[in-house]
Amino acid sequence: MAKRILHDEYFRKAKQEGYVARSAYKLLQIQQAKSVIRKGDRVLDLGCAPGAWLQVSSPLVGPRGRVIGLDLQDVRHPMPDNVRTFVGDVFEYPPEDLVEAAGRGFGTVLSDMAPKTTGFNEHELSVRLCDRILETLPTLLRHNGVLVMKVFEGAEYPGLLKRCQRHFGKVKGFKPKASRDVSREMYVIAHYYRHPDRRDDDTPKPRDADA
Repeated sequence: MAKRILHDEYFRKAKQEGYVARSAYKLLQIQQAKSVIRKGDRVLDLGCAPGAWLQVSSPLVGPRGRVIGLDLQDVRHPMPDNVRTFVGDVFEYPPEDLVEAAGRGFGTVLSDMAPKTTGFNEHELSVRLCDRILETLPTLLRHNGVLVMKVFEGAEYPGLLKRCQRHFGKVKGFKPKASRDVSREMYVIAHYYRHPDRRDDDTPKPRDADA
């Protein structure tokens, strides 16, 4: 019963504070712990509907920043002026168009996407989804940028972390308190993207002590 009360608490908070989904608190907690979004940033939210992560990202980037969302479904909830959304398949939509809408490459790429199917292969499918996201980064994510993406824990999870470490200077798993206790969901938090077109020895500027 206690678990259900906790979960209902986030649902009620979302309604009271104007968020379209309780998932807003996952990103808020990720931001508080790992500082993944900066003022003035360009942020891309893959699989953005219904829009809770867009709502969280907007004030974090501020009026000089920009948040771009992409999903197969239209985001119907009104969004602030620094947010633009597009309808399309994450892996088929031209990435150059997203960068153009942002004005420059993204400093942070977010993904709260999960496989549509549930069951014994949910973990494997979520890992494949993350691998496909990694493949899109050279066009989307700037050098030293940040990636946040959801995956379900399982046998292939450590391998995914190792693959992320090939592309990022620092990679950690993180489970927000707002995630349901019974869920296997985990968020891969990756800082300091090593863009393939940048082979220099830039010294990354840490976003916080625990980044």
